[in-house]
Amino acid sequence: MTLMPDRRSFLAATGTAMAALAASGCARYVAGAPLAGVPAYGELVPDPAGVLDLPRGFSYRVLSRLGDRMSDGFTVPNAADGMGCFDLGGGKLALVRNHELRANRDGGGVTGIGFDRRGGAAEPLPGGTTTIVLDARTLRVERQYRSLAGTIRNCAGGITPWGSWLTCEEDVSRAGTNGLSQDHGWVFEVPAAAPGLVDPVPLKAMGRFNHEAACVDPATGIVYQTEDREDGLLYRFIPAARGQLQRGGRLQALALADGIADSRNWQGAALTTGQAHPARWVDIDNVESPEDDLRQQGARKGATLFARGEGIHMGEGELFFCCTNGGAARLGQIFRLRPSRSGGMDAMELFFESTSKAQFDYGDNLTIAPNGHLIVCEDQYTDTVANRLIGLTPAGTPYPLGFLRLQTELAGACFSPDGRWLFVNAFDPAMTLAITGPWQA
Repeated sequence: MTLMPDRRSFLAATGTAMAALAASGCARYVAGAPLAGVPAYGELVPDPAGVLDLPRGFSYRVLSRLGDRMSDGFTVPNAADGMGCFDLGGGKLALVRNHELRANRDGGGVTGIGFDRRGGAAEPLPGGTTTIVLDARTLRVERQYRSLAGTIRNCAGGITPWGSWLTCEEDVSRAGTNGLSQDHGWVFEVPAAAPGLVDPVPLKAMGRFNHEAACVDPATGIVYQTEDREDGLLYRFIPAARGQLQRGGRLQALALADGIADSRNWQGAALTTGQAHPARWVDIDNVESPEDDLRQQGARKGATLFARGEGIHMGEGELFFCCTNGGAARLGQIFRLRPSRSGGMDAMELFFESTSKAQFDYGDNLTIAPNGHLIVCEDQYTDTVANRLIGLTPAGTPYPLGFLRLQTELAGACFSPDGRWLFVNAFDPAMTLAITGPWQA
């Protein structure tokens, strides 16, 4: 998330990445050669409605807006951020959508089960998730409702292979401050099929820090997590029981074995694109971190620093994650990590680094299109221009895919299982869109 008072890259576009995403129920792999031209789909066409410019042949529809009355009687809250798409079976899809709301924001009137309340209030804190149930064929909204409440600044997260959404707090407020009764900075799990508010159980063994996104390696059940801090780390959580995160496990941070302690390239090019570096993992102790010092603890043990880790995606045998203001130009980096399957060291490389705002400007959430290209949501508030959807070819060539004409960001990009629809959120005012077009071209 951009460091604003109220707010908060590239994945290698490979067939293996799409195959793993398909296994999760969020997208389907479609074989096809990379597009040759850039911009890949041609010029963007101005939207007469003044919302989202797209290439010719693409269109969108609005599924949900801030203030819409939901099935449970509450209204759609603001600050729509990370989102996951799930196949519920029976011709139904579920979108589980984060709301990155601070404790003093409007939660759409939510009442009932919640993780925390402020100052003894009856209502839970406004942060959490909503779930939208869709007809998979027509995209008709059948139900939408609150599925998690009582948390703060639910920024991004990630899908699991067992059909749940990991929603992450990008906030480390302590109990006793501003009327709070609980420490914050946790990951919570929301089953995609949950019919209403879930029991909010913090997964404390996964660490208390300024969480951003998470992804699960389906081969091992290990969860990888990014940290949205300028001196953040990349973490992995090895669960005691695969698929049962509430049973605890072991938290570690990545350290490049060749001694490179800083990946940000702010003080010269410590890392160059395409060069693989062996990586090891250091144990993190006292993971509930009352002093919010996990990253300092990891750094003392040799863990490598990353510049505001945000979106992350797991493919088959490799994962990619975005660092929002990394790189010499401080415009963003994408890293690739290949976990070892033979007991040796993992390998990490800098995959892409933006050198100009025209290429890529503060990437955040991301996903893979059916043609194997990356789609990344920009998240910058430093200019008067709005944010874009940026496509990135497998060769690492960026191109504009969409231009948001509202002064906010796009977030939560994810595909329907059949690859026809890209779902994405506008942050503020909250709006969930479904985009279709020649994705397989």
